[in-house]
This record gives sequence, structure tokens and C-alpha cells, in this order.
Amino acid sequence: MAVRIEKKIKGYAVVTPEDKAKEAVKADSVSRAQVEAELPVADVIQMHERIERPEVLIGSTYKIKSPLVEHAMYVTINDIVLNAGTDHEHRRPFEVFINSKSMEHFQWIVALTRIMSAVFRKGGDVTFLVEEMKAVFDPKGGYFKAGGVYMPSLVAELGMIIEDHLKSIGMMHDPEMSEHQRALIAEKRRAYETQQRSKKNSDVTPPAGSTVAGSTATHHEDIEVTGDGAVFPPTATMCHKCSTKALVLMDGCATCLNCGYSKCG
Repeated sequence: MAVRIEKKIKGYAVVTPEDKAKEAVKADSVSRAQVEAELPVADVIQMHERIERPEVLIGSTYKIKSPLVEHAMYVTINDIVLNAGTDHEHRRPFEVFINSKSMEHFQWIVALTRIMSAVFRKGGDVTFLVEEMKAVFDPKGGYFKAGGVYMPSLVAELGMIIEDHLKSIGMMHDPEMSEHQRALIAEKRRAYETQQRSKKNSDVTPPAGSTVAGSTATHHEDIEVTGDGAVFPPTATMCHKCSTKALVLMDGCATCLNCGYSKCG
């Protein structure tokens, strides 16, 4: 098709296939940007201090029975639900209360709960509270809670409760234990149970009504279930790695039946 040129030619350039490809990419990016601009923008609400407290909040209450205090303490953590009914729905802690009949620790409990509630409402990453609280040590010494887990202080146990709650709402996650670690721990528990059964079978028990002079029955330690269903002997010592009373002596080596730690490597 012939094209009549009405004006004087001042210059010219040859259009190469590369130039055509660049023009096509440029046109495609422009059209894509227009389409994205026309799409509705999701209004995702994040936690911040200007969010007003709803009339009703959902939450959980945890009980602490520590030998350091006479009466039990009840920790209530209330959560706010943001972006309810959407794909971006999530729960975030909003406030915390601690109630107890004991008035011994009233002042610092009120101060701690108010500061923690303020941090929760500030938003952002509030998980740092867990490590800070769990690192508090009582100068008078800690204690063991149910299951043989060592608590260095009452504040540390409060930090563990905060950790459990944040895990329940998806803000924190347990580090995944590898299959090799799980298999190793299961193997050590089976070996310990086998060792205890062998000791029990080797016990010499005299017949009823008779006595054996100079003989004493070998003491056998029964394994009992403690804590969250884990099997630990009652005389196990504390493991410095997982702070659980699950450290036993196996083949002359201190071995943890909870985390798999072994002093011998």
C-alpha cells in the first residue's frame, strides 16, 4: 500500500524487530497497570493504639498455682478480632488482667498488666514480651511446675502463659522438630523403659513367708506419666537445655528424655 508523503523528510530510522518487541512490552505494562488501578483495594486493618475497644471481646483465662504465693492466680487475656468475615481476619491480644486473693504482689501485678495491655494495643510485633519475661529470675530461687518444667520466677511463668496464648491465636509458632530428632527421642525412651524392665526382672524376691539372710531387693523406679503425657521417671533431674525434669542416667551418660540432649554427645 502506497503512502503519500506531504511534508519534507528531515530524518528517518529503520524499525527493527527488537524495537517492536520493546514497544509491545511497554504497551502490555501500561495496560496491566491500568487494570490493577481499576481493581478494588483491600482495606486491611492492622492493630494500632487508635482502635477503640469493642463492647465484647473474646479471650481465655489461665490458672497459675505457684508455691511462691498462697493463692492461685488467674490470668485473663482478651483478644480483638480484626477484619472479621474476610480473608484477612485475625485475632490480636488487646488487654490482660491478673486476679488473685493474695494481695502480696498487687502493686507490681497492676503495673505489669497495664504496661502489657498498652504494648498489645500499640500493635506490631509484641512477641518480644515473652522472651523478656521468661528471662526474669527470682533471687530467692525458682520452682518446678506440673510436668517437671522449671520456672525461674513467677514473672517467667506469666511469660510462658503469654507465649501459649500467642501460639493459640497464630502469632507464635513452635520450632518444628525434625523427624530425626523425634526418632532419636523415641529410641532413647524405649531404651530407658527396656533398661528399667530388665532391672525389675532381675530383682530377687523371696517366696512368701520366707526370708533370705543378708539379701536386699533391688529398688526399681517405676516410670510415671507427667506433664503433657510425656513419660519421665519421678527422680529425673532438670535438663539445662529444655528446663524439664527429664534427665536420666543411661549407660553412664546423662540423657534427656524430653529434648534428646545427651552429655556424651
